[in-house]
Formats: sequence, structure tokens, C-alpha cells
Amino acid sequence: MAKKKETTSAAYRQFKKDLAEGTTAPLYIFHGEETYLRDYYLERLKTALIPEGMEGFNYHPLPGKGLTAQRLGETVDALPMMSPHTMIVVNDYDLFKAPEGERNLMAQLLGDLPSYCCLVFLYDTVPYKSDARMKKLAGAIKAHGQVVEFTRQSQTDLMDWVRRRFRALGHDIDPADAQYLIFLCGDLMNGLITEIEKIGAYAKERQIRRADIDTVAIPVIDAVVFQMTDALTQGNSDKAFSVLNDLLRLQNAPIMILAVLGKHFRQLYTARVALEAGRGASYLAELWGMRSSYPAEKLMGGAHRHGLNWCKHAVARCAQTDLAMKSVAGADSQDLLLSLMLELAAGGRAC
Repeated sequence: MAKKKETTSAAYRQFKKDLAEGTTAPLYIFHGEETYLRDYYLERLKTALIPEGMEGFNYHPLPGKGLTAQRLGETVDALPMMSPHTMIVVNDYDLFKAPEGERNLMAQLLGDLPSYCCLVFLYDTVPYKSDARMKKLAGAIKAHGQVVEFTRQSQTDLMDWVRRRFRALGHDIDPADAQYLIFLCGDLMNGLITEIEKIGAYAKERQIRRADIDTVAIPVIDAVVFQMTDALTQGNSDKAFSVLNDLLRLQNAPIMILAVLGKHFRQLYTARVALEAGRGASYLAELWGMRSSYPAEKLMGGAHRHGLNWCKHAVARCAQTDLAMKSVAGADSQDLLLSLMLELAAGGRAC
């Protein structure tokens, strides 16, 4: 896993370096969950290759659905007009699931792209999965292209980006509040950028405050459930059940709420184990791949309030409730969730 992650990072860094130096490849595969970065660098690539005003002649987006090697080949063969390059972007074409005849034609095409053409296969709703058993196609991509995966950014990179985006809007934000925003709204840039723009437009002072974030930002469900369970572990049952009521009123499925609830208690159990081993919040954040240290610090605080046996019991009861929701005939998922919350609230007060 670590080797794959390093390979992915190396390909991304190489692509950025090549783009900065103006040495682009003839073929790219763009995929990954960080769509903000993917779209940003796609536009950067387009700007580098196609002169402004010439997009209509030299930029060719093609839908993957129904695409044939013949149709793509005709587009590849179209010479650039008043520009050194053409750029073709194919959206959601699953190269490795095409019929064998089409795959072989595609492999031949990718292995003989003209010097003026840059071809990008962009994966959005279709996942990209290479298959080394299809040697001709896999070999053509490896020999002539770059596979660039746009992954979630590290905590440091994401925080730097959040602060830069606020500065572009005339605001500053402290590191702690930047971490809180990432926790509250998720760690994907595509979701964060909308919230940053809303907060920037709302804030009256240059310095962004926690109250500005809480007033206008829309939290992801993971953050809402985390706040609910954090209130529960603090003994604040009124707040916990108020949040739960809001989640159910907004028609969030009990099974989905329980899934996040179970994850929180597994993290709390891990935090308690880490605490007993003399480890801190940074260790917990790294272990769970958290992009913000805010939840790790809150979890360590919860671990101080609860013993290992209680944390273990909470994890077990979440698993048992999940099983009951999925397997007991006629079970009411909402009643099971409420019963679990009441039991954990009572146990938390007893600790």
C-alpha cells in the first residue's frame, strides 16, 4: 500500500514538473477522487497547449459512451489550425473493458500518436482500473503515457491551500480554524471551495472566526455525527439527542447514521489504546489518515474520559445493532438506533 501511494505521488509530482517546464506527454490518464485538482490541471494543460481563441479548432472533447477507435483516430488525425497542438479529452471511456478488437485498435492508436496531439482520458463517474493481463493496451499506456491520480491532499498541503484561498478573498484564517473547517466540511477541495467562498463573502472582519464558519458552512454528515457522539461521550445527552433528532428529521437513514457512529467509537477505542501506550493526537491522526488534527484532539479528550472496557463495549454494541438492523425481520432501524444511543448515554454517565 505504501509503495502504491509513493508511486501515485511520484507520478503526480512528475506531471506538475513537466507542465511547469512545458514538456508534456502525448497521452494522459486523469483519475482520482480529488476532482478539483483534476479539473484545475486539465485546464492548466489546455492553456499550455492551445492558444486563447483557438479552442474551437484545436480542443476536442469526446464522450466515452459509444466511442470507437475509428472515431478517436479521425479526431487524432485532424491537424492543428494556427497552433502547434491539438488536445483531445475523452470522458469516461473504460479502456480495459472495451471489446478485444477495439482494445487492440486503441493500443495501436495510443502507440502511434502524432507529435502535435495530446490525448487525455478523463475518468469521473467511471473508475479507472488497469489490467496488466491486457498486455498490448497496458504496454502502450506505460510506454507513451502518464497515469496521474489526483488523490486527497495531506493535512499540510490542504491547510496551506485553504489559507491561500482565504487570502485571495481578502481574509486570514488561523491554522486551528482551518483544521476545524476541513473537519466540518470534508477534505475534498471541490466541497471546500464552495464553503470558503460563502464564508469569505459572509465574514465582516479580515480574520475568519469560528462563528463565521459555524454560521454559513454546511457540515458533512460525518462531522455532524461526530459532534453528536462527542457530545454523548462528554455526558451532554441533550445536545446529542438534539443532533440525532435533526439528522432523522432531515431523513438521514438510521443505518447510515449508525455506520458513522460505529466508526467514531472505533476511533475512540483506538484513541484509548493509544493513550495507554503513551501516544498522542498526531499518532491517532496518522493512523486513521485524518486530514485535520481537530477530530484527533477531540477523540483523545474523549479517551481521557472513558476507560478501555467502556470503549470496547461501545464498539461491540454498535456492531450488534448494525447486525440487528440488517438481519432481524421487522426490526425498526430508528428504534434500534435510539435504544443504542440511550444505552450509551446511560453508560457514559456511569463512567
